[in-house]
Amino acid sequence: MNIVTIIQARMSSTRLPGKVLLDLGGRPMLAHVVERARRAQTADLVVVATTQDPSDEAIANLCQQRGYPCYRGSLHDVLDRYYQAAQLFKADVIVRVTADCPLLDPEVVDKTVREFLGQGQEFPYDFVANRLPQPWGRTYPIGLDTEVCSFAGLELAWKEAQLPHQREHVMPFFYDQPERFRIKLVINDGPDYGSLRWTVDTPQDLELVRQIFNHFTGRQFFSWLEVLALFEREPELANINAAIKAKDYRQVDSRRND
Repeated sequence: MNIVTIIQARMSSTRLPGKVLLDLGGRPMLAHVVERARRAQTADLVVVATTQDPSDEAIANLCQQRGYPCYRGSLHDVLDRYYQAAQLFKADVIVRVTADCPLLDPEVVDKTVREFLGQGQEFPYDFVANRLPQPWGRTYPIGLDTEVCSFAGLELAWKEAQLPHQREHVMPFFYDQPERFRIKLVINDGPDYGSLRWTVDTPQDLELVRQIFNHFTGRQFFSWLEVLALFEREPELANINAAIKAKDYRQVDSRRND
């Protein structure tokens, strides 16, 4: 079984353009995400899926320089980009993460993937994630997001998904149809930390994450639990981006042509 983590990345984000290559602790954000994803024990391969748009030449160059497998596909049809990348790299299981989550934790990734794999010969679920829209919710901080499905499931979504948000955000095809699919939300074993925001989508998010990295200067890796302990010692950190609201998953890029 080939488990492939696919990291979607582009330079043309709407709220913070170029964010995936911004510096965090001396390395581009994308490099942190790739290296953290590679630490997951369940990952056979980690791939960057960027676009054919000229603005993403810099991402492709970074991948070439650092030896990261890379696929370039559609700018707005990210579902097609994932499907083509999964097919190219012969994935049996696809793990979706995004390049704006530089605090991605390999243990959280592994927990989510193992829930999907189950114990028997057949996958017990069609789709597993540690973040889902209401009524499910989330208990992990925003920024540890991991979603998992089989290649067969991704191919089904690729063939049938029609709504713009299902094409752009890859996995809503599953959680838009809870009556059709076996869906599992992976939750934190302890308290609910779903209100914490550790992703990077705005200048305020970037400021927070840079402060987090400054606290761990010189460390190649630190876990989400260490970041959580930092927030417990310095709760004022959460105020830096507390006013930022997450986008609705049905929201799509206004620049798309369809």
